[in-house]
Amino acid sequence: MPTPTERVRACDPSKIRVMFDLAEAADRDLVRLEVGEPDFDSPDHIVEAAVDAARAGETHYTSNAGMLELRAAIADTLHREFAVEYDPGQLTVTNGGMEALHLAMLATVEDGGEVVIPSPAWPNYWTQTRLAGGVPVEVAMPEETGYALDAERVIDAIGDDTDAVVLCSPSNPTGQVFDPEPMQAVVDAAAEHDAYVLADEVYLGLTYDRDPVGLAALTGHPDHVLTIGSCSKAYAMTGWRVGWLGGPTEIVDEVTKIHESTTACAGTVAQHAAIAAMEGPQEPVEEMYNAFAERREYVADRVADMDGVSAPTPDGAFYAFLDVDLPGSSLDIAKRLLRERDVVLAPGDGFGDAGKGKLRLSFANSLEQLEKGLDGIEAAVREA
Repeated sequence: MPTPTERVRACDPSKIRVMFDLAEAADRDLVRLEVGEPDFDSPDHIVEAAVDAARAGETHYTSNAGMLELRAAIADTLHREFAVEYDPGQLTVTNGGMEALHLAMLATVEDGGEVVIPSPAWPNYWTQTRLAGGVPVEVAMPEETGYALDAERVIDAIGDDTDAVVLCSPSNPTGQVFDPEPMQAVVDAAAEHDAYVLADEVYLGLTYDRDPVGLAALTGHPDHVLTIGSCSKAYAMTGWRVGWLGGPTEIVDEVTKIHESTTACAGTVAQHAAIAAMEGPQEPVEEMYNAFAERREYVADRVADMDGVSAPTPDGAFYAFLDVDLPGSSLDIAKRLLRERDVVLAPGDGFGDAGKGKLRLSFANSLEQLEKGLDGIEAAVREA
């Protein structure tokens, strides 16, 4: 009997989805704080742009790189919001940020090449590395500094076998926004070893305490940075599946070439929606941002007042990485909270060894739901 390839068998199922599936199977109302998806619907003008495009017959293939109008809108947005300079020819539109990451890995990681992953980190980095034939190298960031980027630890892991380093800021799962200086140092070290830094910036628009600046604008080696972005989070467009990859032309051209063999192009109607998201009214985006900022303050204040629960205050994204004083593994604790308190969280060990014993809480949900969820966590710890 034939078996799947070793590279596929080496990939672990996401523990986020383990909890998602358990929650879906439960026959009762739950407080769902496990998935990083805004609870807002896409703003009306975005939906209307898609409907208009569909009715106008814009339902055919676009170029593999995506519509020029959309790539120009992405370039304008990156420049205006994040100080990143790309021309449309340095961008390719993808089916979400996930495909952008996948294509970036395929274009930069050789068989057996190492990918350095500061952790805790999104589990797809391990999966994408293995699917590209690479070897993930986890580097734990210190919990005592709130999981801030420790450049020295990362640089120590970069060597002649390193093909790529992943930097996600704001971080999924910790909400940490990395300081410019350590990120610059990591890019410098990667450049010395002819490696790329994959800058996962899908949450950059959700930065709360400082002006958001893209990594490609911070370094003297922008030719060693590949920027991954998405409409999913800031515009509440997770289901539209529109992302992008930006970088030096020689990499983007190669990525666009293989994009023809993965999905050909992002959905045409979704591309029109993305143009409306970036060029249309920004008031709905600002309202969602303000709601996330309010929820972030609420979660931080509640956690600070709880006995047996702690977390670094998130600087960005919509996650808090909780240390909850309950026995068992992260998965054990998450299952117990679901079973006994009707609260669904993501197990921290799904984000690497550095996340063992922790839980990721997504505050991409209403204040009412957050209150219920935190009440349940607090009661579980109090009564343990």
